[in-house]
Amino acid sequence: MSDIRTTELKGSAQRDETAGLISSEKVEGTAVYDPTGTWLGSIQSVMINKVSGRVAYAVMSFGGFLGLGARFFPVPWSQLRYEPGKEGYVTSITESQLSAAPDYDAGRSWEDADWRDRIDRYYGIDPDLTRTGGSI
Repeated sequence: MSDIRTTELKGSAQRDETAGLISSEKVEGTAVYDPTGTWLGSIQSVMINKVSGRVAYAVMSFGGFLGLGARFFPVPWSQLRYEPGKEGYVTSITESQLSAAPDYDAGRSWEDADWRDRIDRYYGIDPDLTRTGGSI
């Protein structure tokens, strides 16, 4: 029975959007721009704190060509601001800062607290905030 309900939702509620809410499905693939308006990459997924329900990170794709050779970077969600006119997110992070940031690959685990702390410190975020779901 749960399969039927899931199928029904995929066609309607899952894609709904309001002025202040958006489905995670619509966030995935959204463009991210640097401070000058240059395209940096796209959001591949969002990581949500299970306890607070707040988005902690966006995993961005960056570089590559036609999806090949792209690298993936977790960026604290607080570093992104939605711009309706661009239909995408703008960040103060530059291309050179992103390319030097801690990246994500198949060998990484979100259970690795030291790696997550490195990400937070790189972006100037208190690591306790992404772990506890506080305001970042």
